[in-house]
Amino acid sequence: MAHGHPDDVFREFLVAVLLHNEAVADRLGLQPVDVAAAILLETRGPLAVGAISEELGLPSASTTRLIDRLEKAGYVRRTRGERDRRTVTVELVEGGLDDYNAACEASRRHLAAISAHYEPEQAMVMLDMFSRVTEAYRCATKEVRG
Repeated sequence: MAHGHPDDVFREFLVAVLLHNEAVADRLGLQPVDVAAAILLETRGPLAVGAISEELGLPSASTTRLIDRLEKAGYVRRTRGERDRRTVTVELVEGGLDDYNAACEASRRHLAAISAHYEPEQAMVMLDMFSRVTEAYRCATKEVRG
């Protein structure tokens, strides 16, 4: 694999990830941000509507429409708080991400093949880097959104 300027390599990586997410969303009949919300719920567990809105940087009306789309597609359900009925939490439905996982089978297969090229300690360094890049992009996104 040819390596260009580090900035170019990283930017092409980002474009590839964004386009993959868009392709998966298209296959599922969802918006890319809907897929991001579903992944968020998978990794963090049930979240309050406000937490989803804040995490995705969306106005509450947009978040409501997003949750409506995910609920209609059978990915999530809303639940009301036991103590405070006004509190609405969103959770993944059992097996809700089966279609998503099927759509990601090709990427998982291709990514798994990469692991043969790295030692376990190298993988740990890369995971650390991904964690730091994630936080950097979260901070930058907040700055961009003002």
